[in-house]
Amino acid sequence: MRILYLLFAVVLLLFQAAPGSADPVYADTAECRSQGNFCRAVFCPPTFTVSGSCHGGLLKCCAK
Repeated sequence: MRILYLLFAVVLLLFQAAPGSADPVYADTAECRSQGNFCRAVFCPPTFTVSGSCHGGLLKCCAK
């Protein structure tokens, strides 16, 4: 039974990916993040404003 825990851990490590590595790189997303901003799906947090778009216009770029 203990081997199952080890096998489960090994499988998780094998299929673990870096966050965002599977996402295609969009020019607007790269520009947003290069300016120190971030992307959100629906609304920016209260102290942030929308400064553009991300992921080909699907998300909003939030800036301080």
